[in-house]
This record gives sequence, structure tokens and C-alpha cells, in this order.
Amino acid sequence: MIAITGANGQLGRLVLDALLKTIDPAELIALVRDPAKATDLRAKGIEIRAADYNKPETLTSALKGVDRLLLISSSEVGQRRAQHRAVIAAAQAEGVALLAYTSLLHADTSTLGLAAEHRDTEQALAESGLSHVLLRNGWYNENYTASVAPAVEHGVILGSAKEGRISSAARADYAEAAASVLTQDGQAGKIYELAGDDSYTLTELAAEVAQQSGKAVAYNDLPQAQYKEALVSIGLPDELAAMLADSDAAAAKGDLYDGSRQLSQLLGRPTTPIAPSVSAALKP
Repeated sequence: MIAITGANGQLGRLVLDALLKTIDPAELIALVRDPAKATDLRAKGIEIRAADYNKPETLTSALKGVDRLLLISSSEVGQRRAQHRAVIAAAQAEGVALLAYTSLLHADTSTLGLAAEHRDTEQALAESGLSHVLLRNGWYNENYTASVAPAVEHGVILGSAKEGRISSAARADYAEAAASVLTQDGQAGKIYELAGDDSYTLTELAAEVAQQSGKAVAYNDLPQAQYKEALVSIGLPDELAAMLADSDAAAAKGDLYDGSRQLSQLLGRPTTPIAPSVSAALKP
């Protein structure tokens, strides 16, 4: 039995889609906070179990009979330490044979503020005695293509990444890689640094958006604090704005770049470049 936490989320659903290509749905368990929102998954034959990161008492029963577990990192930045450790404790209690965790690219050395909670989870896994594998995911193409439409409207992409190169790939690529690891033997102890085959700067991204849209779009590099304030001014919460600005500043140092091509090796095909993702984002 293979279980996926956060199965109602964007990544979780894509992992399930990838698994369904080779695995009988009767062997899959979707762990979700609200089962009422997963009726479509149940219709596919996937078992639905309630599992709330913030309610440890739900986790042990949710993991009964689970052989392999994908722990998708919580979306609640700042709460991840306790949430992830609760899942790890439940996995220990239920004797899960392999736990795969979606960490962060080069989590052990990354200067991203986001890296601290990932490092803590990796440490908790090391201390737990559980057989585990680390999927250190890089940036998703979608992290940037979500802002393509406003970039075309205003003629500018803002950031603090300078000329740092970003090795992103489509979210579906990372999902397919996770599915591959969950269905292969001999994964315990492995660490995968997962990133796109191709890299780009935000200047190059702006040029790609301009070319595809036929509109003038330029990249405007700002100091980190100024970029954060710009994000707040357009309505982003202060904490989210700070996280995005911090991530860009880390990109300027090379923290979002990786040239090892481990993701495409897992996929058995090239990763999805940024250009088709920009094209998809520009479609009405």
C-alpha cells in the first residue's frame, strides 16, 4: 500500500495521477484533511483517509497497513517542524517500510529561509530510524508562470534574483519522479537533488514572455527589501512577500540552480522547459 499525504493538493493529485498509470488504485491511499473534498479520488478507486498534520491522533490510524509513504511538505510555513515530526512519529508507530519526503534543493547548504524547516525534517528522519529517501525538489515552473499574465499587463517582471540561474521544472515532472521512487526498490538512504535540465535568469524569462506574448516585458531587479515592499503593495501578506523576496535573494547566490540532471534521469526523459509552461500560462 502506498499513501500520499496532502493528496488534495496540486502536487499530491499529480503524484496520484502518475501512480495510477502503473499501480492498481486499490493499492493507493489518499491522506487528506477534508475527505469531502476528495470524492473524485474515491471515484477512481483510491482509498480516502482523514489525516490532519495538526491532529496527530488522526495520523496513526491513517497509516495503518501503509508500506510506503510520501510525506509532501506542509504548505503552512512556520508550522512544518511539528507537523512533519507528527507524521514521522506515526510512521514509526505503524512500521512504515519507506518514507519519501519532498525536501528542498540542496537543503543542507541552501541559504533560503525555507530551508530551515526542511533541514529539521531531514534530521528528524535521520534520528527516527525509518528507512527514508529525500526528494530535494527545486523550483516549479509554475512558481514563475503564475505571474506571467500580470507581467504582460504591466510590461515588467519584478524580482531580486539578479542574474542568478534557476533550474526549474514543471510540477508534474516532480510528481512523476516521486511516483517513480515510490514504485522502485532499493530507494532507502538515497538523496535526490531534483531540478530542471535547463536554467534561466529572470532577464531571460522576461525575454521569453515578451517573445511569446508579442508585448514588451522587461525584468526589473530590485533590492530584496524593496521587492518585498512591492509585493506587499499589490496585496500579498507580509510573511509571503518576505519569503518570496528571500527566495529571490537566494537565487542570486545560485541556490536555485543545479546541473546534475537527476530529475530527468529519474523520469527517463528531459524535464519540461520554461517555454511551454509560459505558453500554457498565456492561453486564455
